[in-house]
Amino acid sequence: MNRIKRLSYEVLDIHKSKFGADFTDNKKALDQIAIIRSKGLKNEIAGYITKFIKKETREEKIKQSQIESARLENFTLEEKISSAENDDEIQEEIDAISDPETSDIAEG
Repeated sequence: MNRIKRLSYEVLDIHKSKFGADFTDNKKALDQIAIIRSKGLKNEIAGYITKFIKKETREEKIKQSQIESARLENFTLEEKISSAENDDEIQEEIDAISDPETSDIAEG
């Protein structure tokens, strides 16, 4: 693991709540947390943290949409099963009415 990643993970482990998806805000937060004399190093760390946070939020959105689509799929499947069961019951009633041997109407 390279130096930028290692330093970024160390900072994120302790102060993750202070960082977001905005590079400028992450640079300011990094200034408050650590003393980094090199402007280039600070920019690289803040950039990596920004990239990491954005990736994490993107993956979370994907996961939530997959959960929601699975939930919706289960709901529609249950609805189809319920509908099919109702159709079977209706068909049984129709069959009972149309069959003169088992129908009460035919006896009357």
